[in-house]
Amino acid sequence: MTLVEILPTIRQLPAFEKLRLIRILAEELDTNAEIYPFEHHKTYMLPTPYDMFGAGQTLADALATFEAKEQ
Repeated sequence: MTLVEILPTIRQLPAFEKLRLIRILAEELDTNAEIYPFEHHKTYMLPTPYDMFGAGQTLADALATFEAKEQ
């Protein structure tokens, strides 16, 4: 069965049934290892621009160089 086939039926459901369906689907996705490759209760380190004090200046320099080349 495809999404196109079931959408008309889903649209006819009352709001509380739609919310119930959302919860059911979200729980299924949460337990699916293929779509959620991270392990529960594990901390993952992600690189962010915080504490990268030279990043702003490097970006400003690159922008200035780019603008100078265009003129």
